[in-house]
Amino acid sequence: MLDHGVEMQWNGDGEQVDPLFTHGTTAVFNTTEGDMVVHPPVGKWVIAFGEWVFGSTSSFGWRFSVALLGTISILMVGRIARRLFRSSWLGAIASFLMAFEGHHFVHSRTGLLDIILMFFALAAFGALLIDRDRGRERLAAKAARLPASFATGPWLLWRPWRLVAAICLGLACGTKWSGLYFFAAFGLMIVFWDIGARRAAGARHWIIAGIGKDGVWAGLSMTAVVLATYLASWVQWFRTDIGYNRTWAVDNPEQGVQWLPPALRSLWEYHVVVLDFHDGLTKPHTYDSNPWSWMVQSRPTSFFYESPTQGMTGCDVEKCSKAITSLGSVSIWWLATAALFFLVYHWAFKRDWRAGAVLAGFVGGWLPWFFLQHRTIFTFYTIAFEPWVVLAVVFVLGLALGPPGADARRRRIGQLVVGAYLLLVLANFAFYWPIWTAQVIPYDHWRWRMWFPSWV
Repeated sequence: MLDHGVEMQWNGDGEQVDPLFTHGTTAVFNTTEGDMVVHPPVGKWVIAFGEWVFGSTSSFGWRFSVALLGTISILMVGRIARRLFRSSWLGAIASFLMAFEGHHFVHSRTGLLDIILMFFALAAFGALLIDRDRGRERLAAKAARLPASFATGPWLLWRPWRLVAAICLGLACGTKWSGLYFFAAFGLMIVFWDIGARRAAGARHWIIAGIGKDGVWAGLSMTAVVLATYLASWVQWFRTDIGYNRTWAVDNPEQGVQWLPPALRSLWEYHVVVLDFHDGLTKPHTYDSNPWSWMVQSRPTSFFYESPTQGMTGCDVEKCSKAITSLGSVSIWWLATAALFFLVYHWAFKRDWRAGAVLAGFVGGWLPWFFLQHRTIFTFYTIAFEPWVVLAVVFVLGLALGPPGADARRRRIGQLVVGAYLLLVLANFAFYWPIWTAQVIPYDHWRWRMWFPSWV
């Protein structure tokens, strides 16, 4: 992509070409034929940035951008938690959990698209939280100038943080199409927020106002920005004539969506081909998994495994293991599984908007996969909604700490419980470090860490 602007076909079979590229031979691409790839270009451009800075043969450069986004996301989730829960301590705890969570740690060291999707979805969520606070302030200020009883309240058309969120969601969609699920989930979330804001401001017809004066405009404006951002991510494909399917409309003038310009008609057909590929991706895989099992990490994905023997690569015993396993920290994921029930209860029965906000991340990142169980899918997809896993745990830890007005004994007990839990998370991270970082360890030590047969 750095050389040609689009993905190119390899010269030869992948099993033959890949070792050449790995050993520094970069001239392995066909220079005249673009390749059909099944994900949009944003994530690949993010990875390409590291290659541009450090060289295309640098494994560090390949992983640099992803590691950078993973690191920034630790700060982001802490800031988001602070704004969400109005507590600097809970914000710090959120960053701590994100930093010492194995799934996030592995993906931050691996050049995959899913953590890039996570980053943009998280950025969009943070922007919408800022918009919620700013929007309520503006609405309250304008409502104060209205009569004591008003029907719907003022318009709030200019909401720049929603546009920032829309750009981020467009980039998420431009990384993987599953970014659309976050767009839908967050769109529904802000409608609920707008309705609640109108009610709090004193509008008599707060549902009509929230939908009519805020929701419809948000839907139109944000959809336009998301779509424009997504199309902009294909600009290099538009600029070339060698990208896959780039001249399809010219070659097939009577086919496709006739009212679209040729370039967009070609892009549309490209998307039809990709959609057919995804829908037909049903071949069983050793590490495929079911979304029902994702929260408990029933079937983690093995990214890398070797079995060195004595005398090889630091192996001092008869048989060793060297593995990178995308296994989430069970101390976090298992508590988050239980936390889901608390979130649903507090949102549905106590009308706690914070619980609903955290659940929106699960709705966007996890729920849609239940409707795609016929496809070949993997547990490592959960990295896309991992920040909300962390926020779910932080929500429960906040309950354990007790409300600000709780007596000193109650607060001390809560602090001891939370402190002990954070030590458990740290111990969990240290225990699984070898299988997250491809350390050479005795085979028996690797087996100690494979608690269930499905982890092997």
